[in-house]
Amino acid sequence: MNNRQSTCVSDNCPVCDSTDIDIFVEISDVPVHCNRLWPSREDALRAPKGDIRLGFCVACGHIFNIAFNSDLMKYSQEYENSLHFSPRFQEYARSLATRLLQDYDLYNKDIIEIGCGKGDFLMILCELGQNRGIGFDPSYVPGRIQNPAKGRFTIIQDFYSERYANYNSDIICCRHVLEHIRFPRDFLNSVCRSITRQSGTVVYFEVPNVMFTLKHLGIWDLIYEHCGYFTLRSLAHIFDACGFHVTRLKDGFEGQFLCIDALPVEGLSHLEENNCNSPEETADYVSAFADRYNSKIEELKCMLERMQDKKQRVVIWGAGSKGVTFLNTCKLQDKIEYVVDINPTKHGMYVAGTGQKIVEPEFLRQYRPDTVIAMNPIYLNEIQRIILRMKLSSALISV
Repeated sequence: MNNRQSTCVSDNCPVCDSTDIDIFVEISDVPVHCNRLWPSREDALRAPKGDIRLGFCVACGHIFNIAFNSDLMKYSQEYENSLHFSPRFQEYARSLATRLLQDYDLYNKDIIEIGCGKGDFLMILCELGQNRGIGFDPSYVPGRIQNPAKGRFTIIQDFYSERYANYNSDIICCRHVLEHIRFPRDFLNSVCRSITRQSGTVVYFEVPNVMFTLKHLGIWDLIYEHCGYFTLRSLAHIFDACGFHVTRLKDGFEGQFLCIDALPVEGLSHLEENNCNSPEETADYVSAFADRYNSKIEELKCMLERMQDKKQRVVIWGAGSKGVTFLNTCKLQDKIEYVVDINPTKHGMYVAGTGQKIVEPEFLRQYRPDTVIAMNPIYLNEIQRIILRMKLSSALISV
């Protein structure tokens, strides 16, 4: 059955509107939603798919999928991308929340989070600072959070827009949302108009760092849901263009994320102080990326074929976007049977596109895999501790 979706093509850069775009990677037939879980293998194999055609903007250094069709993106309660079950990610989230609270004196204040997911980060901000929170996300599941701070925030199951401008806040957080929006300038302009009525409101945005992907060959971050891939320079550029003054711009989570603080006051960002890659330097990484990408795919396919020839059992650790992308890109529908994840809401569900069953870590006690493939090296120590606790002799590798 052909379940590939049609696409809409636009060649202008969504950050600076330039038409000087170089196409450097094309990936066909990938799941439209990596984080949509399916109740059966048959449903998972029929998951909607689309194509990725990555374009590099020579003018500002932004990267985007020119084949992206926003009409295909349907976010609902079945969408599950929470990372907060990981102690390593919890540590990062609490550290970030503490930094924001201290930098902006966010104690007994009002907080808005756009794209709050299941409410985990908003809960931390309200808990640590005794704050009041309003979250916006259509994928929120009522009743999921059980925490004393829950009474301090409300979540609206809707996308944020200017019609919610009457909600006052001292800070607006928006984490891992901007890369999902086909026209991010329209969105940021809308946010800026909403908060100019509120004196002193700061915004904090967080997005994946495409330079990490290019430099360290993090190819599993190339997913259909992410229509935009920001560099420090393109992120600063778009905030400047939308009437914000950037006050802080750094990478985070060991270089995997970009973090930006800004105020709705026009003013030039200090790009040199932020050590931004120039478009020319980014272009050098882009030009080498396609060959490196194809070589890595072939290398991993050969590795997995050797394991299969030796009749070794292999599992993937991580049923998020990286794991789903790895399985679909390498066409591993039949070579790997199970995917492990610590998020209990994923257990018993199936991976979009390739149909592997998602299991809890305890399942490995009986399955006893020869090799565990970790999809994100930042979690290696965490995974290793779980494997050792279960007294397994499985080899742990990262791809």
